[in-house]
Amino acid sequence: MDDSKYIIIQAKNARIIAILAEKFGGSLDKAIDVFYHSVTAQMIQDGVADLHCRSDHYLAEEIYREYAETS
Repeated sequence: MDDSKYIIIQAKNARIIAILAEKFGGSLDKAIDVFYHSVTAQMIQDGVADLHCRSDHYLAEEIYREYAETS
């Protein structure tokens, strides 16, 4: 992955984690853990189905739903 794409994906990840933290009552640690253990985050990183083009809120909802279904 070239440097510019890496930077863009990392910034997107940070925004998604911030949204997840709000959903977890402000717990950044919980949001980070849930994000990095999600299938959706791995798919974003792998460039599957251009998920990185979806909105941050949409992706946060997908990750939150994934977490809720597996917890």
